[in-house]
Amino acid sequence: MMLTSVFRDSSQVTKQVKLIQTVADPLADKWGRPLQIMEVCGGHTHAIFKFGLDQLIPKSIEFIHGPGCPVCVLPIEAIDQAVTIAEQSDVIFTSFGDPLRVPGSKKSLLKAKAQGADIQVLYSPLDAIALAKNNPDKQVVFFAIGFDTTMPSIAFSLLTAAQQGINNLRFLCHHIRLMPTLMALLAGEKVQLDGFVGPGHVSMVIGAHAYQPIAKRYRKPLVIAGFEPVDFLQALYQLILQLAQGRCEIENAYARVVTAEGNLSAQQAISTVFDDGVDSQWRGLGVVPGSSVKIKECYQAFDARQLLNNTVLSQSSVEIKDPGYCNAVLMGKLKPDQCPLFRKQCTPENPKGALMVSGEGACAAYYYYKGT
Repeated sequence: MMLTSVFRDSSQVTKQVKLIQTVADPLADKWGRPLQIMEVCGGHTHAIFKFGLDQLIPKSIEFIHGPGCPVCVLPIEAIDQAVTIAEQSDVIFTSFGDPLRVPGSKKSLLKAKAQGADIQVLYSPLDAIALAKNNPDKQVVFFAIGFDTTMPSIAFSLLTAAQQGINNLRFLCHHIRLMPTLMALLAGEKVQLDGFVGPGHVSMVIGAHAYQPIAKRYRKPLVIAGFEPVDFLQALYQLILQLAQGRCEIENAYARVVTAEGNLSAQQAISTVFDDGVDSQWRGLGVVPGSSVKIKECYQAFDARQLLNNTVLSQSSVEIKDPGYCNAVLMGKLKPDQCPLFRKQCTPENPKGALMVSGEGACAAYYYYKGT
């Protein structure tokens, strides 16, 4: 029997859907509108449509697809920086797979690769260490992106390279911290939200306690969820129950993976390598105060930004217009299939924006699972 089978049990799914409907329908009738629930993580967006949960969950609940897809919020200028570095003759540029197809202002990394740039897909930043050792005459650069989930692997890789005295490895860091992003979203009051289904992977690192400001300052409940149908529905039921009972708490429905304090070793590695609280421009979100990090001064030899000239770096403070409608989708103002480019000019084979590129993007989820 597959280990996941218990979390995909149809009888449990049916039971939980009925429980959700029993609580959600009367509450929506009382409020005169559907309950506005944001699933923060793109992995949850895909789970909703992959498992057909959108067809089971009552109409009294409306999902707002959150900004929890790191590729989707990657700013265009980050791609431009990556392309500029990758096209340097003495550079081997490495990255996870998804960012390669994200459009920049002129080209994607995939197009740069087709034009001759040495760009390689790696499954782990630790693989970049071996690549640097085997190519001492090259600068090996790893495109370090992602939320708090991927930051520990970058930090540990950098520390390992420093301990081994590797001087031809650098990291182009465009990490985003989840909590400042959610706080900015709530402070902006651009989206009507009643509560959050919290991300599982990020929460493994930062811990459940990290979300307390959302409940205390903004009076919004959040329940951390796993990625299987039973996981997600259990978290959704706990969230709707809080709303019905007038409670506002942070709850953890993914306790087999997520703890209250999070991964302390990972947090320590992050704080050792990165300075926190850097304001940054993100696709669809604008400038989010304190949402990014930078490599500490003592590790500047590993910062790939040193390979960029001032003209390219200055673009990081300039908003470059997204060619599609990603901003509206990220802010919950537009559903992916309401975008006039969806399934027409914009497809996974020819994406106009990152929401169609990423494996966690809302547009990709609609394209693959929601039908025509």
